[in-house]
Amino acid sequence: MVQVDRVISERLTTEVPLVREIAQYIISAGGKRLRPALLLLMSGAIGSQHPMRHTLAAVVEFIHTATLLHDDVVDESTLRRGRETANERFGNAASVLVGDFLYSRAFQMMVDVSDMRVMQVLSDATNVIAEGEVLQLVNMHDASIDESAYLRVIRSKTAKLFEASARLAPILAGSDEHTEAMCAQYGQALGTAFQVIDDVLDYEGSPAELGKNLGDDLREGKVTLPIICALRSGSENQKSLIRQAIEQGDVAHLDAIRDIILKTGALDAARASAHAEANRAIQAARQLPVNAHSEALLQLAAGLLGRRS
Repeated sequence: MVQVDRVISERLTTEVPLVREIAQYIISAGGKRLRPALLLLMSGAIGSQHPMRHTLAAVVEFIHTATLLHDDVVDESTLRRGRETANERFGNAASVLVGDFLYSRAFQMMVDVSDMRVMQVLSDATNVIAEGEVLQLVNMHDASIDESAYLRVIRSKTAKLFEASARLAPILAGSDEHTEAMCAQYGQALGTAFQVIDDVLDYEGSPAELGKNLGDDLREGKVTLPIICALRSGSENQKSLIRQAIEQGDVAHLDAIRDIILKTGALDAARASAHAEANRAIQAARQLPVNAHSEALLQLAAGLLGRRS
């Protein structure tokens, strides 16, 4: 990961000071770096030490960072990772344009790898992510969204880049189709579980731990799994309050809605869904060679269920 950070630093070079300042601002905020770490862990699990793995790890982090810049503008977010979002600090226009810069820099770096399969996987992933973002926008303030529609959004918007990160390792290594499929399955399942837990934490976490404002999903009119589960099992009065909040983006009754989500067992139901996805990731990881890296992948999937930030 130290080498990945070195690549990130080297490839953020630009003659435009504002581009460098904003890109450095959001990347230096830290974050979990899960996607690049996943690519490196998967490479180790299959015994690959391909020299371009650090470059591609940086590429997926650039793509992820670009989506964050654009997301925060669309969602009108003010807090991420415990500090001001880039759009709050530098303005929407600059954030969108620097996001574009990171996307284009990522594609420049892909070309350096000189592998059409790598280009195909990453370009397809970027396109699917964009579709997921639009789909989520269309679904805003729609209280009729069901679990199937919710999963379609998060598997496009979040899990797709996890899947691509995991798939790139066997592609670089020239692995067989079965190995590639298992790596991809692990990434998609892990990414799905990660997003479900993230949506759970929006109702049971704390701003200090999460580094963002609680209730943001409700304010933005996002129908996430905890809400869907509460709407399935709540009373008519409880459902009416939740629907009103979603349709109007109203957080005035956030505490009451969090109480409903808790009392209806919605958080437990959502966590059970995340548990199923984590188990799917574990089953895929168990088909990889047994070594320290594959063991770390198993621990990552299992540990995700205890995530609190």
